[in-house]
Amino acid sequence: MALRYELIDALKRLLKGRGMTYAQLAAKIDLSEASVKRMFSQQTMTLARLEEICEALGIGLTELVEHARPEREPLSELSDEQEEELVSDPRLFLTLYLALNRWREEDVLRRYSFTKPEWIGLLVRLDRMGIIELQPDNRAKLLTARNFRWRENGPVMRLFAKKLIPEFFARPFAGENEQILLLAGMVSRPTGQLLKQRLKELAHEFDALMARDSVLPVAERVGLSLVLGVRPWGLPDFEKFRRKNDATPA
Repeated sequence: MALRYELIDALKRLLKGRGMTYAQLAAKIDLSEASVKRMFSQQTMTLARLEEICEALGIGLTELVEHARPEREPLSELSDEQEEELVSDPRLFLTLYLALNRWREEDVLRRYSFTKPEWIGLLVRLDRMGIIELQPDNRAKLLTARNFRWRENGPVMRLFAKKLIPEFFARPFAGENEQILLLAGMVSRPTGQLLKQRLKELAHEFDALMARDSVLPVAERVGLSLVLGVRPWGLPDFEKFRRKNDATPA
């Protein structure tokens, strides 16, 4: 939500909290009640008008901003709409990735082909989406939790499954910081649940290590992608030898 809408919503809450009607406000700022109602319903308000209303309420603009943006719970995941917007614009998706990894503006402009106005515009979009808070000097304050995750079967995970995961496994894991392990075997159900828990613990450790290294310069960090997964699965070529009436897990 854009800051303008948040400010107007905060004004509505303040009016209601103080028991002030639109008619009473209209009298204080020398407008008709119909004009005030229209101004709030259409959410069109100039800065000068905002200041008049704040004066009528006995508050300053700074206090209004504090009411508009109270402390909120960090985002543990995004909405479907937010993820869809990211997937539809790779530049925006990249901007979020760089913000999550705390890239400085000078590093972004040196490494990528964004102009400064383009970079700022993309940050503004993330701010309006409620994912970051754009601060002075174009710094991005993250509104996401440290254990932020993509939605299960959401737009981003569908993109991963359709395009990114096949590309991820398309070449050998032979370089520095690369490794792949393929393990298969039969275990009990409790052991299967234990393995799932261990994967979650490893994901938390990955988050903690990223947070520890986030203070280092970009030149001292490398972008890593870690894919964790476990499921009942066997080689498709094995399945042709199964009896059709056999339901035993592979």
